[in-house]
Amino acid sequence: MKLNGVIGVRNGLHFGPGEVTLFAGSLEINYEEMVTMLNPGDDAPEFNLPGDRDETLSLADFKGKRLVIFFYPRDNTSGCTAEANEFQELLPEFEKLNAAVVGVSKDSVKSHEKFRAKHGFTYPLLSDTELQMLQAYGAWGEKKLYGKVSMGTIRTTVVVDAGGNVELFYAKVKAKGHAAKVLADMRGS
Repeated sequence: MKLNGVIGVRNGLHFGPGEVTLFAGSLEINYEEMVTMLNPGDDAPEFNLPGDRDETLSLADFKGKRLVIFFYPRDNTSGCTAEANEFQELLPEFEKLNAAVVGVSKDSVKSHEKFRAKHGFTYPLLSDTELQMLQAYGAWGEKKLYGKVSMGTIRTTVVVDAGGNVELFYAKVKAKGHAAKVLADMRGS
């Protein structure tokens, strides 16, 4: 679902979908292209991306299984490594729930291969260098780090049910402990 509606009006500044008006001038911003939020029950967006094992994977490859997709900013950084390791440690528990796990970042396939080899991940890591899946799943957008605003990967996890619909959606998650929370929520749903 796309974000719609007026975002705010304050001190002569109006901003919302489609435009930002600054007193006498204006700046066009298309929020509908920038922000995508998925909700439980939505059709999961299709994808077709290269992975770290010389394969290309799509949503259809997981039909009939639940799919945990975690989006992370960068290979071999402390938070991303902690999150990826936690998903690896809990992988047998996810598999008991008929679920596959996939990690996705904008890093290259070569970077993913090194990341997998270094940490022994047995689930696929997909490379989205063109940001299509990241954007479709709401995992790409504006971030603020140390007061600096930039566009980047927003740590996000989406659980897709066996029928291809969004089951659970987590945005702006903390890396540590997140995999266990997803597992607990899947057991409860």
